[in-house]
Amino acid sequence: MAVNILYSIIIGLVQGISEWLPISSKTQVLFTSYVLLHFPLAVAYAFGLFMEIGSTGSATLYFRREVVAVFRDRILFKFVLIVTVVTAIIAVPLYVLAEKVLVSSPYPLGIPMVILGIVLIADSLLIWRSRQKTAFKINNVRDVSLRNMILIGIAQGLAALPGVSRSGDTVSTMLLLGVKPETAFRLSYLVYIPASIGAFLVSLIFTRAEVKVALGQLDIYGLALAIAIAFLTGLVVIRYLLRFAKNNTIYIVTLTLGIIAIVFGIIISFYVLPSGSGSLL
Repeated sequence: MAVNILYSIIIGLVQGISEWLPISSKTQVLFTSYVLLHFPLAVAYAFGLFMEIGSTGSATLYFRREVVAVFRDRILFKFVLIVTVVTAIIAVPLYVLAEKVLVSSPYPLGIPMVILGIVLIADSLLIWRSRQKTAFKINNVRDVSLRNMILIGIAQGLAALPGVSRSGDTVSTMLLLGVKPETAFRLSYLVYIPASIGAFLVSLIFTRAEVKVALGQLDIYGLALAIAIAFLTGLVVIRYLLRFAKNNTIYIVTLTLGIIAIVFGIIISFYVLPSGSGSLL
């Protein structure tokens, strides 16, 4: 019992912290649940998406005013709707494909994280350069074009793949499109809410058997504890990341997040070898 409580706390912390960092929370939960609970990779992958429900609560509570504003502000509603629809079109087929690949053949989980880390480091240089010269051109959602909304949705949809970070993907895309850092972080976290609800439902619809295996081993109390820890941890992480995004040191934060993504990508590449049975080195 004590061991299960400890494992639940660890999984909750991993989800609550990694969801908002560019290190792919589902991959970190996948790795953690494999090591602690010995889940097959396909089960661990489905469980990683299922655990996003805790982070959904964090984002919904923290951005409750923005959530209400979505239904009052036509432009904000349009932004969230288009990004979410494009995300679904890209993400659902990729999720089904990735789940089959994890069962049958190798998948380089760490490589997307390393690539993302490099992009984030490039973003940090972009932010630093812009702060030295001119400000970002896009200061709020009203300045985001339809083309950019579609690109943001595509970036978020690609995060259905193991090893690809949703927050890192969307924030990096928006920064490269010229969105102000604080606005990029806030919009990224806002569009996460419908995307994570969708991910939770997709995991139940397409990989119900895998989710049932995971929940059967963790039990309902352990699951509730893990979700609660992810929820509370997420509130703290969101607060501090947004605080950093407001000041002139955000390029340092982005650089650090890029390095973290590369380090975690390398670690995952060396220690996780997806195969038919799901194995670790």
